[in-house]
Amino acid sequence: MADQPLADAVGRALDNTVIAMARLGGGDVAESFRCVFADDRVVFAKTHRHPPPGFFTTEAAGLEWLRAAGAVAVPTVLAVDDGDAESPPFLALEWVTEGSSHTSDEAAFGQQLAALHHSGAASFGRADRRTTGSRALPNEPCATWAEFYASQRLLPLARLASDSNALGRSTIVGVESLAGRLADIGGPAEPPARLHGDLWAGNRLVDTDGTSWLIDPAAHGGHREFDLAMMRLFGGYGDECFQAYHEQAALAEGWQQRIPLHQLAPLMVHAIKFGGGYRAATQRALVAAQAL
Repeated sequence: MADQPLADAVGRALDNTVIAMARLGGGDVAESFRCVFADDRVVFAKTHRHPPPGFFTTEAAGLEWLRAAGAVAVPTVLAVDDGDAESPPFLALEWVTEGSSHTSDEAAFGQQLAALHHSGAASFGRADRRTTGSRALPNEPCATWAEFYASQRLLPLARLASDSNALGRSTIVGVESLAGRLADIGGPAEPPARLHGDLWAGNRLVDTDGTSWLIDPAAHGGHREFDLAMMRLFGGYGDECFQAYHEQAALAEGWQQRIPLHQLAPLMVHAIKFGGGYRAATQRALVAAQAL
């Protein structure tokens, strides 16, 4: 069997034998598999050839934190191991059988997301201080959103973009300047929300019953407008979803104008990783945010 070390590691962790593995598509850093056990149980597992320290245990902790809110479906973490010289790192999750995206209950997901955000967080950032995402962004606890978004997102990303020449100097200077204005342009203060943190459509699964499940989080306490702006960045969510969210938990006045402000960080990540059109998209978001 291909990837036998992974099959053996997952089998040991779950006290069973993997008899078949099928590689799955998707993901730009990890490799994912459908694992079938001797007792016909099916499990999702993924691994990483060269993960940063604590890569999978951080993801597992984020999944469990989101699941603990009891607001939206999140796969159960069955086993996790950051690996060593003898065994590969992996994360094993409850299998979710996907249906058609057209069967998704968009209104229900909007309500569930509002409830997830409302369940809150102890601070902006993460209590365990673990980094998240492919660029290991910091998540030190902060008292305000302005402090968090500046010190844990925009300024670290500006440094990464500068070091890699991913963005022009004028854009980087603009981001650094904007980071000092967040308290004035970020809207009314809100308590930290419990965020997924990377809520593009690919990180939502829709099962055969139309239920939405959240996967691959960069979970942290943050501003709820961030998740909603990320959902709008690449599409994939229906109008009914946003309408139901607003009916459940209306956003503060001016939220539409703040969308580019919250999209700026993920666009910078994409510019650093992929370049291309994301450079121009980052500049457009910056200009819109500067006009607030």
